[in-house]
This record gives sequence, C-alpha cells and structure tokens, in this order.
Amino acid sequence: MAYFDAASAEPLHPAARETLLAALSQGWADPARLHREGRLAATLLDSARERVAAILACRPDEVSFTSSGTQAAHLAVLGVARARRAGRTAPPHLVLSEVEHSSVLNAAAWLEADGAELTMVGVDATGRADPQRFAAALRPGGERRDGTVLACLQAANPEVGTVQPAGQAAAACAALGVPLLVDAAAAAGREPIPAGWSLLAASAHKWGGPAGVGVLAVRKGTRWRSPLPADEREGRRVPGYPNVPAILAASEALAAMDAERLAEGAALRALTDEIRAQVPVLVPDSAVHGDPAGGLAHIVAFSCLYVDGEALVTELDKAGFAVSSGSACAAETGRPSHVLAAMGALTHGNVRVSLPRGTTPIVVAEFLAVLPGIVAGLRDMVGPATPRSPGSSVRG
Repeated sequence: MAYFDAASAEPLHPAARETLLAALSQGWADPARLHREGRLAATLLDSARERVAAILACRPDEVSFTSSGTQAAHLAVLGVARARRAGRTAPPHLVLSEVEHSSVLNAAAWLEADGAELTMVGVDATGRADPQRFAAALRPGGERRDGTVLACLQAANPEVGTVQPAGQAAAACAALGVPLLVDAAAAAGREPIPAGWSLLAASAHKWGGPAGVGVLAVRKGTRWRSPLPADEREGRRVPGYPNVPAILAASEALAAMDAERLAEGAALRALTDEIRAQVPVLVPDSAVHGDPAGGLAHIVAFSCLYVDGEALVTELDKAGFAVSSGSACAAETGRPSHVLAAMGALTHGNVRVSLPRGTTPIVVAEFLAVLPGIVAGLRDMVGPATPRSPGSSVRG
C-alpha cells in the first residue's frame, strides 16, 4: 500500500518511535509531584517544551501542550474572545480567511452564535489571502474597529498546500494592536514558522509525532483567558494530565522533521511537481489546485469532472494508493470543500495527494500509471458526458 495522506497524519517518525518507547519507562509519573519519578517526568516535559519553543521561535513558558491541534485552535480563539470581551460595548469582531481549518471556523461560528461579528476575507484562485484585503478588514472605514478582538490566518493551507502571507498579516495586526492566531498545523516541521504571531496552534501527528498531542503557544503580553474551568496544568491554559511520553516523542519528531525539511522538501517537491504536471495531460477534464510555485512541498490537489471524489478515493485505495478527498478533516460530511469553493475551483471529484517523507519516484510513477484508467472507468459508470479529448483541462 502506498500511503499518500501525510497531510492528515504523517507516519510516525523513527525518532519519535524510539523516544516514545524509552519515555514510556521513564516519563510515566505525574510531573506535578515532588518525588523522584515526578521530578524526572517534569524534567522530560520541560525539555520537550524547550525543544518545541526553539523551533517556534518563542519562550518555553509560552508553549502549552494540548490533546490535539483542534483543541489548541479552540482554546486560542475562545480564550482571546473571553479575555478581550470585558469593558467593550461593541460586539467582538473577528477577521478570518475563508480557507481556515474547520477547527478555527467552528470556534468562530460558536462565538458568532453568541453575538460576535465575523469578517471573512476571500482568497485568489490559488487559495492565497491578499494581505491588503486582510489588513483592510481589521479597520473598516479606515479606522480601527473598537470590537476587533482577533484575526486568524493559517501558515499554509492543509488541503491545497498554499502558503499564506501570515507574516504580512502579523505586521498589519501589530500596527492596530489586534492579536493574530496562526494555525501552523500544516506547516510546522515543513516550512519556517512566520514571525509576528500572537497565538499559534499545531498538531503533532501532522509532523510525524504521536496522535493526541497538540501545541498552543500564547505570546507574553497577549490578552488570553482560559474559556474552561481553572486547572493548574500547562500554565493554567490546558486542563488535564499531560501525556509526557507522547509529548516528548512529538518534540523529537518536530526537531527531526525541521532538521530534514530542506532535503526532504526538495525531494518531495520534485515528486509533487511531476504529479502537478502530468495529471492534466493524463486525465482529460481535470484541474490542479493551489500555488504551483510556492506551496507546501508534499501536497498537490486536483479535481476530475464527472467523477465522485469518494468513489475515486475508494478505487485508488483498491489499487493500493491511500489518498483523501473533500475538505481537510471533514471528508466524512460529504459537503463540498469550503477551500475549493472559496478559490472558485472545481469542487467535485477532488483528490489530495500528500506524500510522506521517503516517498520514491517509482511509487509516484505507479500512481500516475493507474490514475487515468480509474478515472475513465468511473466516468463510464455514470454514462456519457461532455466529449473529452486528451490533455483537456478545466479551470483550477
């Protein structure tokens, strides 16, 4: 089986596997206790925090570990809204790109149901938010909006791989005193983390760490208050007992991926560039999405007319290739991709190929060899359609 769904979960990095096995025998105790086992677990937890903070370019005490990237995003959005609500007469106002991850969009919608106002910033055909439009949304009418409490812009899109202008957005937010949440789940360990963020969320299983570990980073000086009942753990930001072995393994995987990212990125980009170039040639009436020049190296997404995305994923799975379809983390809903819809792109028959580290050209060549026949077979099942010719394509 060729696993092409690393954007959902990168296979466990060897460094994480080795660390996890060792930590299970050393870091199992409660790090809040003063006995020897507890102090050892606390030391391991602190070392993991320092390692992650170094890669995120922040202070260790600004980093907290959560149970997932989704929990980190929820805590970031809701915590800022709660802290900045006091003393304001206007409804809280949030600015978000239309292609944010569902965890960020759902947290914002939860606030909207309670009276908050949202401004959604559109994206271009590659899925990139315009930094000028993003900055203008922070200050409607040329003045800072009194109720603006938070802006959200991902570091890179997990569905089509487009890298966002988060650094430019951060500068605009800083000028107006608006905190910026950067969802770095897709980019951490693969791209440099953009500077200037106020809050950051990430998820270990995206970079080859164990599932069940997320990262919430809150810069000193950012007004944030936990939206959950008080707890002494993780800087009073995240309640519950920390999984020290998994956290330690996650930090090792992040460090390893970050150290390898230039070499691995170059190798994976050559392969996704090949897919990007060959799909429109091999599959009539197809469109490749995202930024062809500056996206994440391991992701390429495309759509095929007259084909159901779920059926295409199923047939590719039968042929030995694990890919995904639909909006990231929401394929089971059956709804069209909100990312592709925001881009004005073809939303049905879409597939995301995301290559894990170590993928070989031979496996990619095998994928490209079977894809045209599978698409043609599915199209034949639904009956005649618009005439097609080899090499034809649709807008992506």
